[in-house]
Amino acid sequence: MSMIFLWRRRRAGHGGARKDECLDMELSIPTHFHCPISLDLMKDPVTLCTGITYDRESIEKWIDAGNKTCPVTNQVLRSFDQIPNHTIRKMIQDWCVENKAYGIERIPTPRIPITPYDVLEICSRIEASRQHDAKKCLDLVRKMKNLAKESQRNKRCIVQNGAGCALAACFEFFASFSIEEYTDLLKEILSALAWTFPLGEKGKSKLGSAISLRCIALFLKGDDLSSRKHAILVLKELVSEDQSFVNSLMEIEGIVEALVQIVKLPICPTATKACLVVIYHMTLSENSEMITLKFVEIGLIPYILEILVDGDKSICQKSLGILDSISSRDQGREGLYKNALTMPLLVKKILRVSDTATQFVVSILWKLCMGENENAVVEVMQLGAFEKLLVLLQVGCGERAKSKVTELLKLMNLYKDELECFASSAGFKFLKRSN
Repeated sequence: MSMIFLWRRRRAGHGGARKDECLDMELSIPTHFHCPISLDLMKDPVTLCTGITYDRESIEKWIDAGNKTCPVTNQVLRSFDQIPNHTIRKMIQDWCVENKAYGIERIPTPRIPITPYDVLEICSRIEASRQHDAKKCLDLVRKMKNLAKESQRNKRCIVQNGAGCALAACFEFFASFSIEEYTDLLKEILSALAWTFPLGEKGKSKLGSAISLRCIALFLKGDDLSSRKHAILVLKELVSEDQSFVNSLMEIEGIVEALVQIVKLPICPTATKACLVVIYHMTLSENSEMITLKFVEIGLIPYILEILVDGDKSICQKSLGILDSISSRDQGREGLYKNALTMPLLVKKILRVSDTATQFVVSILWKLCMGENENAVVEVMQLGAFEKLLVLLQVGCGERAKSKVTELLKLMNLYKDELECFASSAGFKFLKRSN
């Protein structure tokens, strides 16, 4: 089997008046230069114990997926060691240079991947340097980040070998002395912590301590957009792993305002999604009534509705989850109903985003309408909710959502005069059958 690329090379004619001529050129890549898995030209060829050479990225994905055999020979791998095939790599690089005229770029010599031993050594040096030299610690953290940027394999190796725990301990240590003096170091550690989860129990306890949380909150409230982004990503991972950190977080002055500010003036979609997750967990906490009131008073609802208008699937689901949680409280329901965007947006999102989003919408509408709010019932009917809820029953939904949909339809049925303009007799027959 050979691999063919069609390359079009433009050949300039002699004299300014002549037009360029295009020639189709066939360029054949030697069979042993492409990976048996991806069929692409190998960038980092490695050989397994079976003697077959693959591109490192492809075979790592194969092994990480749980496969224990050689893809070509189907032999059980006695060892997962990947030996760099320098001979093939040099041949590929020479071939690229020879065919430079066809637009082929030379494959750069890959860096040697780090090993668990390398990670453990860096972590131990970070532990030692924090006692004596903040600058040395900063250099080590930057070195770790640069290694992670080289490849996904390096990043996985760093995460899997306890780097997060070492960084969390270092963060707490320097934050306990002086945030102002060690600002650059703390920011650098925070940026690394954003991708080194899970931390393990020890790491979580260090990063979730009162000292660390206050430092993270300080960066969250600062002007540095990069540090604010890293702070919210770290908080999202913390509260997602352990709800108990939410209570400690809520004790920090200004944290609610800082979170609302990220929703109001988005840094980037990733930061917005992380912020929504943190807010959602806070509205589900033991002090949810107090925190809901605070979010409503600060004006969270209009900002949530605003990003809900054009948000992607993930943002819509998270936003609706927050609104569902908020609508469990009197203050939340009042704040939602007062906003003119609430009902139109909720009805619009039924069956438009995902099953999860639709269930959130049904729950919110149920809470807003079942409190004997006649105006809310009539408004959602006028917006076409009745027909959409009927369709939802027909296509199927979860048992909890189904019972709420049925109750909503029954309630709407009480307002027959208003409803006759918007629902067909067939719809009423279906409602009776569903009962």
